[in-house]
Amino acid sequence: QKKASSKKRKASKDDVDVSVTDEAMVETDDAAAPAKEKDTHVDDSVIQFESDGRYRNKQRCLVLCSRGVTARYRHLLEDLRTLLPHHKKESKLDPGSEGAARAVNDIAEMRNCNSVLFLECRKRQDAYLWMGKLGQSAGPSVRFHVTNIHTMDELRLTGNCMKGSRPVLSFDESFARLDHLKILKELFVDVFGTPRGHPKSKPFVDRVMAFYYADNKIWVRNYQILEQQASNALEARLAKKQSGQDSATSLVEIGPRFVLNPVRIFRGSFGGQTLYRNPDFVSPNEIRAAERRDKGSAYMDRKNQQKRRKIRKEELVVPEDPLDSVFR
Repeated sequence: QKKASSKKRKASKDDVDVSVTDEAMVETDDAAAPAKEKDTHVDDSVIQFESDGRYRNKQRCLVLCSRGVTARYRHLLEDLRTLLPHHKKESKLDPGSEGAARAVNDIAEMRNCNSVLFLECRKRQDAYLWMGKLGQSAGPSVRFHVTNIHTMDELRLTGNCMKGSRPVLSFDESFARLDHLKILKELFVDVFGTPRGHPKSKPFVDRVMAFYYADNKIWVRNYQILEQQASNALEARLAKKQSGQDSATSLVEIGPRFVLNPVRIFRGSFGGQTLYRNPDFVSPNEIRAAERRDKGSAYMDRKNQQKRRKIRKEELVVPEDPLDSVFR
């Protein structure tokens, strides 16, 4: 009997232990369930912003110019091709009698491009930049007058970045406020924004391409993101005291720099309904004609002044003095 009672006690203890462990397992499972849900939620958020390296946003930009461009405009076009690893190069275009619009659309269709940068030169001195969307849903397109052009080789700035790196596109607050600038912003993003995973692009972001709206014009600048590490403890302490960080981040200009004056925005590709027309734009031909008129008016003013001076000299005749011969 004593042995049986001891066995029952042992069995009861084992039962208690098993029941306790089962309850503990249930509690741990219940407690771990929300933790697992949180982990899956974090993983989803990470996967949402994580790059898998695949080339999905297949943007191809056709970059070409018209025949007759000067050396400065040709170097500017080469700089733009350097900034766009997703560009498609094409030789100089001779528009002919049919015009450049139809020729550019045909070339873009053959090269499978969905955006275009076309630099047109008039009279070997005026540069116009066409930018637009092509393909099945062609348009909108915009025509700019390009001024204040400075290429990378001309500026000789200290900024440098990796070729093919993806830029950070920075826009002025005016691009979110004005309607026509909202359209231009989308075009700039499609053309100058390097698509993720492009075979010729690098997975680095080490430059900023800035677009500023001032004086009814768009000022384009290209900067390098430079992170300067402190060389000693004193510089690190001063940098941390000023900015709160051990390393200081600054922007160094790379180039090129140019100014875009929007002339007109079209609904279609190189034509169609006019969505916006710049009322402040004055054609360079009109400016040169006004300068020639000013020079012509200056010549006429000078001749009229000579005539008035001649008449004034003739009128300034000294009258004869009746006492002039008295003391001779």
